Amino acid sequence: MAGKFIVVEGLEGAGKSSVIALVESAVKAQGHSTVTTREPGGTPMAEAIRECVKQNWQETVVEETELMLMYAARAQLLANVIKPALADNSWVIGDRHDLSSQAYQGGGRQIDADTLVALRDITLKGFKPDLTLYLDVEPAVGLERARGRGELDRIELAGLGFFERTRARYLELAGADDSIITINAMQPMADVHSDVRKALEHYLSC
Repeated sequence: MAGKFIVVEGLEGAGKSSVIALVESAVKAQGHSTVTTREPGGTPMAEAIRECVKQNWQETVVEETELMLMYAARAQLLANVIKPALADNSWVIGDRHDLSSQAYQGGGRQIDADTLVALRDITLKGFKPDLTLYLDVEPAVGLERARGRGELDRIELAGLGFFERTRARYLELAGADDSIITINAMQPMADVHSDVRKALEHYLSC
């Protein structure tokens, strides 16, 4: 079977790391080789952009600057990791992809849709994941979980209203795309994993 691109999305504290490990294990159990990526990041240059995006600067970070940095990192990852892995019939499991920009910068930062579409078209040229698992968590709960992991980065400090707008856009986009499956991440983790396994079993059996 040709390589597939599966992405795990969600707000901070949604539980993406454990779900990514679960997806990787399930795909390997089917006999496929896997490559795991994260956004922003995943290549030396993209990781440098990640640090640039996340750190707290002693100046105003313009919203459009943040957006363009995200797409610059994504372009590097796509060209240097994702597409070569798929061409080699590996399955790529992504910690975030373009849906994050649509939700965080489009919903949270409220950047207009025309700008987002233009950058997406330039960068991705129609490329999209085969399957996206969106882990839905209430922002207040997710942020509390994130605080439990340590100091928050610049984006995590954007405020509850930002994350509420981001979640609303995630839900809107997920509801309009059959390739995005919404998982209730407010459940105990065992139940989240059970729902993820069911979604994967259905996808892998098709």
